Amino acid sequence: MVKKGFGNAIEATCVYIREEVARPFLKEQTDKYIPFIWSMFFFILTLNLLGMVPLDRIFWAFTGKENHFGGTATANVWVTGALAVLAFLLFHCAGIYENGFGNYIKHFAPKVPVLILPFIFFMEVVSSFVRVFSLAIRLFANMLAGHVLLGTLLAFIIIYKNSMVATASITFVVLMSLMEIFVAFLQAYIFTFLMTIFIGFSVHQDH
Repeated sequence: MVKKGFGNAIEATCVYIREEVARPFLKEQTDKYIPFIWSMFFFILTLNLLGMVPLDRIFWAFTGKENHFGGTATANVWVTGALAVLAFLLFHCAGIYENGFGNYIKHFAPKVPVLILPFIFFMEVVSSFVRVFSLAIRLFANMLAGHVLLGTLLAFIIIYKNSMVATASITFVVLMSLMEIFVAFLQAYIFTFLMTIFIGFSVHQDH
C-alpha cells in the first residue's frame, strides 16, 4: 500500500538513502547494512531538530528551576564522538566480516617497496582514526556554530535595549532558524553519506 503524508515522506527518504547513497558504494551488500544507515540518519536528524526547540526554557517556565533538559545533543562533542566511534567500529567490523581478518589487514599494507611499507601501514592506520575525528568534529562544529550565532543575535536585544535592534535581531533569528532546519537535515545527510563511503571502502577493498 502506498503511504500518504508524513509516512510517504519517510518512505521516500529511506528509498533515496538506500538507492542513491548506499547502493553506489555497498552494491550487493546494501540491504545488509542499510538498517544501521537508516537508523543513524534518523537518529542524528531527530537530535538536530529537537535542538531547535528550547526545551530547557520551557521546563524552566513551568518549574521555575534550572535543568539540563534541552539543547542540541549534537552540539556536544561527546555525543558526536560516540556516534563517530560507533560508525568506526561498524566499518572495521564490516571489512573484517566481508573480507576476513587477514585480507582486511593486508588492505593497510598495499603492494609497495618493503622499505616504505611500515610508513605506509602507519599512515593507513592513522587515516582510519582521522575518519572518526572528521565525523565527530564536522557534526559538532556545524551544530554548535549555528546555535551560538542565534544566541548572539538574541543577546543584542538585551545589550542595546533598542526597538530597531530588537526588530532586526528577531528578523535575523527567524531567518537563521529556517536555515538551521536546513542545516539539521544537511548535517545528518553528510554524516550518513561519509559513514557509508567508509563502510564501502572497508567492504570493497578493491575500490
